[in-house]
Amino acid sequence: MFEHLPKAPLQPLHLPWLASAGVQAAVLRLDLIDPLISGNKWFKLRYHLLQADQTGAPGLISLGGNHSNHLHALAAAGKRFGFATVGLLRGHPQETPTVRDLQALGMTLHWLGYGGYRARHQEGFWQPWQARYPGWHCIPEGGSGVEGARGCSLIVEQARAQVSALGWSGYDAWWLAAGTGTTLAGLVLAEAGARTVHGALAVPMDHGVPDYVAELAGNQGYRLHDACRGGFARFDEQLLAFIAQSEQHSGVPLEALYTGKALLALHDQVEAGLFAAGTRLIFLHTGGLQGRRGYL
Repeated sequence: MFEHLPKAPLQPLHLPWLASAGVQAAVLRLDLIDPLISGNKWFKLRYHLLQADQTGAPGLISLGGNHSNHLHALAAAGKRFGFATVGLLRGHPQETPTVRDLQALGMTLHWLGYGGYRARHQEGFWQPWQARYPGWHCIPEGGSGVEGARGCSLIVEQARAQVSALGWSGYDAWWLAAGTGTTLAGLVLAEAGARTVHGALAVPMDHGVPDYVAELAGNQGYRLHDACRGGFARFDEQLLAFIAQSEQHSGVPLEALYTGKALLALHDQVEAGLFAAGTRLIFLHTGGLQGRRGYL
């Protein structure tokens, strides 16, 4: 069932600018673990699903936008494992490919407007929803929090189990996109200072990710890099052209909000000499490819 995590393949990442710098990289393909509960979402949801099952919760409630990878995975998990699901959405009713999927998967949607969605961090936000859906398991936005980080710490085990098959004796660092910072915190906890975890911030620095990661995982073992390109969910022609070129060279599909931004930030840091020749990196593909339908 959901406690048994599917395995993600670790594959060499062949890109000319890595080769020119003498940097070796492999990509852990979380995008391949499941067609619907894709990427880091299964790891973030694992302990929430276990808790809901253990407490006999009839359903799951969480929040997101109209292209949310998190709500998409949650709706799929609910349908597969027998939980009803409710999504609290930012803004006003819109029809997007993701929203259509949520409805097809049986998720009940409530649109909160923009002001109502901003209130999600306020004390008492969940009380009316818990009254409306008694006994349901409430999941923070994006599957964040301690449970999400605990689940994401298991990602490290999957990489370690496959490193030798690459002909590597080990690896030096991680590189991944950071939105809430939950996956980053999970990797930092699992590595316990043995290797640096580099987070390419897909959101502006003032969104609170540094404080949030420090709260979950402490202040050591990671570095944050600006990769937001002007704001969350913003992308430009340079980024899209880089993604197209990278996909052509590597054969790895990317999306513009997280993995594409993370890879471009890695390119810039490699070009700037952050990593010495001979460095071995693991690039984490966090999934989210369903969201590409919102801009392609």
